[in-house]
Amino acid sequence: MLRLLQVSVNGQARVVAWNGEDDARIVEGVASVYDLAQQAIAAGRTFAEQLSQSTLGEVVDLDAAAREKRLLLPVSHPDPAHFVVAGTGLTHLGSADGRDKMHKAAQSAEKPTDSMRMFLMGVEGGKPKAGAVGVQPEWFYKGDGSQLKATGEDLVSPAFALDGGEEPELAGIYLIGADGTPFRLGFCLANEFSDHVTEKGNYLWLAHSKLREAALGPELLVGDLPDHVEGTSKVIRGTEVIFEKPFLSGEANMSHTIANLEYHNFKYDLFRRSGDLHVHFFGTATLSFSEGIKTEPGDVFEIEAAPFKLPLRNALAVANERPVSVRKL
Repeated sequence: MLRLLQVSVNGQARVVAWNGEDDARIVEGVASVYDLAQQAIAAGRTFAEQLSQSTLGEVVDLDAAAREKRLLLPVSHPDPAHFVVAGTGLTHLGSADGRDKMHKAAQSAEKPTDSMRMFLMGVEGGKPKAGAVGVQPEWFYKGDGSQLKATGEDLVSPAFALDGGEEPELAGIYLIGADGTPFRLGFCLANEFSDHVTEKGNYLWLAHSKLREAALGPELLVGDLPDHVEGTSKVIRGTEVIFEKPFLSGEANMSHTIANLEYHNFKYDLFRRSGDLHVHFFGTATLSFSEGIKTEPGDVFEIEAAPFKLPLRNALAVANERPVSVRKL
């Protein structure tokens, strides 16, 4: 399967094409995956067709680039404010369990929580027939491109946060064409990273809990995503793995189709602004928080899943406290 990466080579960001088996090579004539996508859209070509018209240059050692922390985000925008970061929750089979337990104490045990009701709506109506519109999912905003971290970089939790927990999942990357059409560039591994303690305090604080950094794996997997994706999520403290559990994704393990999630994101004109990039997190059912893990600064989150070849690894850090004051004019 074709995958595209952005790698720092001799201090300069370069686009790299790789099929996951043979040598990874620099794509000459483009400065970023964003530029390559713009060229492909303008020419009416797929990525593969555009690459067939491109010159592939020197070989890049991806293992060495990973060790030296030269693997960059798989796509970036020249203006991060035009890179919208959002996602959907309660989209995976089993994803309601932890959320339901989290919110159960706030209300009668006989009455389903709003989280469980939302999940069941997805089970019943999240996979409509072709051409039909399914039920809308839970949706949240995480920020813009300035919030995104590459593999090897720290995920920094705000000083005021009550928790910094991993969310291993897959994400779709999109570019809006000149006529407002969203083009899916591909899929990547992701750590959606949230404050689960804040969310547990009151589910209406979900929006606050999601305004955090997030990490994207280095590979942009081009084409269709397999129906079944199985990976592993780990939390490593020093030399000890304190949490390790498989996670599932792909439509066979989801209560919504990817097309339905995409429709309900891009049905808003605001999110079809020409030239904007989007990353959309598809959700997860696996959290170390649900297993009673309390993360600490220095813990390393490691996420891997086939067909992706390279893992996503990020350490947890906590920002220094920054007083906020509002001045009047």
